[in-house]
Formats: sequence, C-alpha cells, structure tokens
Amino acid sequence: MAYNKAKAEKEWLRWKEAEEKKLRELGVDEETIQRLHTYDWAQFNKERQYLQRQVDWSPYADWVSAQDLELPVEDTESLLDSIEDMELFSLLHTVDKLTLEILFMKMDGYSSKEIASAFGMDEYAVNMRIYRLRKK
Repeated sequence: MAYNKAKAEKEWLRWKEAEEKKLRELGVDEETIQRLHTYDWAQFNKERQYLQRQVDWSPYADWVSAQDLELPVEDTESLLDSIEDMELFSLLHTVDKLTLEILFMKMDGYSSKEIASAFGMDEYAVNMRIYRLRKK
C-alpha cells in the first residue's frame, strides 16, 4: 500500500493545531509553541521520508528475505522428526520413501521437472504423487 503524504500531513496538522490550542490555554508563550512546531514538523518529515522509502523498498525486501529462507531440515528423516502435528506425522509416516523425497525437494524449491530428472521419472508422475499427497 502506498504512503499517502497529503493525508498524513492533514492528520499531523489537525493534531498539531489541537496541541497548540491546549498549550495556549495552559499559558505557554508563542516562541516556545513555534519552536515545538518547527521541531515536530522536522520529526514528521523524517518519519514521512522513512515511510516512503519503506513502501518503495518493500517488494525488494520481500524478495530478498524470501531468497534467504532455509528449510530447518536436511533430509526426509529430520523432516519427519520436525513435524509436531500428529495427524500430519502419521499421514507422512505411511507414505513411501520416494514420495517423501519428492516432497522434500519440492519444499526445497525444486521444480517438478528438476525432480523428475533427478529420479529418472516423468514430470507427470511427480505432479501426480504431489497431487495425491495433497488429497490425503
């Protein structure tokens, strides 16, 4: 979602006017109110710049963080050991070793075509095993 500068500025001005009104009611002198206004405006602009950059960079940051994701497991045995859901564990425990290997490679980011060539099988067969596992 894009940062709406005009809306943020209107909200800040509304807040600042209410604050200045209270300060005047409390007897604060105009010079102090003006110094506070200048300081708060500078802080608002710094925050605005940060938020604009954050919005501009967020797709890139999401892409970079997705590239850094690593699976917490290294083989099918540790995959099974890491599962805490007993229903899922019992389901995966009954699946044959080849399907688990295919699942592990799929989780690791391999395409169905790469998995098929690694196991010397048809890409359709890999996709069918994944489909049947999802169905279960």
